[in-house]
Amino acid sequence: MRRQRTRGVQKILTREQKVAKKELARRVRETTAGRFFGFVLESIEPGSAVMKLRVRPHHLQVYEVVHGGVIAALADTAGGLATYMSTPRGTRVATVEMKINFLEAVEKGTVRATAHVLRRGRNLAVVDCDVRDAKRLVAKALMTFAIGSGQRLPEQTRENKSRSAAHAGKKNAAIEKIDKSRL
Repeated sequence: MRRQRTRGVQKILTREQKVAKKELARRVRETTAGRFFGFVLESIEPGSAVMKLRVRPHHLQVYEVVHGGVIAALADTAGGLATYMSTPRGTRVATVEMKINFLEAVEKGTVRATAHVLRRGRNLAVVDCDVRDAKRLVAKALMTFAIGSGQRLPEQTRENKSRSAAHAGKKNAAIEKIDKSRL
């Protein structure tokens, strides 16, 4: 087991949690949303997750502040990962409700979403998320996630992997095209 420090409290990660942490960091990097928005998994443990985003020009709306949808997506991703880490590995989780208050506009810098599971039942989890820039609380979200009833994510077969790789190649090309058009 490996120890992880969080807010002065030492948490012990099991072998399975360490594997899940590594897998989730890779998945965030490889998803279309993660790549396009630039989400980075900063830390994760059972029931909490911290995601960060370095503000880039394509995150800004017409008034040159980060679009609320980008901030909401960051909070939702952090909340989903926190919920996932509170369930048996491979359990599906999905957002069923989200309420977010945008408190401050963000023009530049790095934004962090810190999500904590407030309550997890058999079918639902309620998650609180603070989104901050370097100095301020910029948004506050409260989310509800459905927890799959014993459903596990499908194991990837060789056929699925090759199909996924081909699909990912097409998506990556599309993202690169969008990125180049924004320069």
